[in-house]
Amino acid sequence: MNKVVIIAEAGVNHNGDIDLAKQLIDVASDAKVDYVKFQTWITEDIVDKSAAKAEYQIENDGDDSSQFEMLKRLELSFDNFIELQKYSDSKGVKFLSTPDDYKSLDFLSDKLNLPILKIGSGEVTNIPFLRRFGQKKKPIILSTGMSTIGEVEKAYYTLLQSGATSVILLHCTSNYPAPLDSVNLKAMNTLAAVFNCPIGYSDHTAGIEVSLAAVALGAVVIEKHYTLDKEMAGPDHKASLDPSELKQLVSSIRNIEKALKGDGLKKPHGTETETKKVVQKGIYLTKNILAGEIITDDHLIMKRPVSHISAEEYDFVIGKRAIRDLNEGEALKLNDLNFG
Repeated sequence: MNKVVIIAEAGVNHNGDIDLAKQLIDVASDAKVDYVKFQTWITEDIVDKSAAKAEYQIENDGDDSSQFEMLKRLELSFDNFIELQKYSDSKGVKFLSTPDDYKSLDFLSDKLNLPILKIGSGEVTNIPFLRRFGQKKKPIILSTGMSTIGEVEKAYYTLLQSGATSVILLHCTSNYPAPLDSVNLKAMNTLAAVFNCPIGYSDHTAGIEVSLAAVALGAVVIEKHYTLDKEMAGPDHKASLDPSELKQLVSSIRNIEKALKGDGLKKPHGTETETKKVVQKGIYLTKNILAGEIITDDHLIMKRPVSHISAEEYDFVIGKRAIRDLNEGEALKLNDLNFG
């Protein structure tokens, strides 16, 4: 399999502070992820002042501010993102951000020249916005939380027909954190079968287990929120990995990749050769046998190692005559038997 692309989703866990954002980049670099990703928006362009917070935002954010007020507090400027991209480059980790409005999309695609564009689950039904993404003629990663298969289909073909060079679909459950019984990880298989395109997983569950299961099921991209400290105030910290957990996620995915390598044929691996010699069993004698005597089950025992005849040949040996006197404890040999 190809290397799984790991996107460390810093998201809004910088709390609107560019210094915290840089610390998040440091953590991503240290964990050796492929990409660090933020979110870029102009609050006035994406949410009405009357909009209520989502339930998880109310629970996790710890105050009674409106969604507009919360997002305005978390917003970073375009100049901030120019600085963050340069900082990310200096740390050897690739930079991404999800745009939530037209101006942010144009800025990220055209000014920062991001090679890949990421679309959040909330935009799956935003057809005009999807067309603008496609018109950038770049590879697209689309999260599909909250979506029906029909909505995903319309979004997928809108992107391609508008000019997207490719689309990767990420299965997702848009709760923060997402309960395990809401994950429906087998939907990854459905997306792969229906769209015949690369599939990944955007993980909002607690811990790393579900991401690892997604890799085992064939995910080519894993996106996971992380934070400097889960106890910080803000909507996403509690559903995020801490720095040590992010490192463990990367290490575990790379180990799973090794385990999934191979041609799929069931055969001994070269490293098993010596083990096979001493672990598989051969045929030995439980008692003395006289020349001419017929070999029966009572005469035989299967023991390690295979000295001469493998236990696999048991049925071939039964009923044959000994051509010489044989001693208890000997390993039976083919030239001890009469095959006439």
